[in-house]
Amino acid sequence: MAMNNHLNQKDLQTYVKNVLGSSYEVKQATRLHGGAQKVIWKVDATNGFSCVLYVWELAENYFEEDIVRGGIHAQTYGSEPFRRAHDEMGKLGVRVPVLYDLNQERDKYPFDYALVEYIEGRKAESYMQHADKRVQDDVFERLGAMVQHMHTRERKEYGVPGLEAKAADCHHILLENARIQLSYLIEHEDTIREHRNKLLDVLAELASNIRPRRRYGWIHGELGPDHVLVNDLLEPCLIDIEGAQYFDIEHEHAFLQLRFGEHYRYFSTDRLDPDRMRFYRFHHHISLTSGGLKLLHRGFPDQAFAERLAAYHAACLLQYL
Repeated sequence: MAMNNHLNQKDLQTYVKNVLGSSYEVKQATRLHGGAQKVIWKVDATNGFSCVLYVWELAENYFEEDIVRGGIHAQTYGSEPFRRAHDEMGKLGVRVPVLYDLNQERDKYPFDYALVEYIEGRKAESYMQHADKRVQDDVFERLGAMVQHMHTRERKEYGVPGLEAKAADCHHILLENARIQLSYLIEHEDTIREHRNKLLDVLAELASNIRPRRRYGWIHGELGPDHVLVNDLLEPCLIDIEGAQYFDIEHEHAFLQLRFGEHYRYFSTDRLDPDRMRFYRFHHHISLTSGGLKLLHRGFPDQAFAERLAAYHAACLLQYL
């Protein structure tokens, strides 16, 4: 049972026993594909127990170049953002996988890794067309209540608890990121290059309409239906939480609108600033076009998905013109 240059069989077995107990004998470890920012292994024990091993191996991150350059992905990558987000989720009573152990020692391996709870269930996207409307309502009403609970937990500075508090307008970070991602698009997409100046004008205009405020809610940061697991009791559990922080909740709501479509009605609220919604939606289109292209260029396994992602959001960008 080799671990593909991550923990070898002996070290994995020792780790699992040290964390969970001597009765947990590893039977197999299966790599789960689909993640772009960390490696995930499902670990099955001979006693029927299963858990998950997270590995933050930079060389296997599809946004490695951006992280090395200190881009926005650098702020949401690694075990430390995960740990801080996990702690805050726990304080707020938001359901996330239990963290059994986090190893940041790097004494034998050049990466951090963690053992976390395995959630037996399906992703929320499988409930979006569920045959039983009552089941669908139950799942998404619970998820909507969870998101509302997160967003109403506010503070006056944005960012991650435990790090330096930030008081300037948080949208400035994504304004700069949008310019960086547009530069990548201009380099690789002829149509975007042709409309470069107009797109930059739209970006500047949308940002200029935003008025200052000091009220930030706790957001997941990338809350799509693929980042929610639903167990047999129809209880939602959030995963991939490294990007969670206190931020404009409009950032999350603009993303929820894109990812959940007609099911966004379960998250809808009258607490949103329309100018921020317009700005963040435009930013998401830029970011997702760029992200799709980077996945396409950097060998992401599902190339068809990456191509569709980039093409769809590129078309959305051009509609602004």
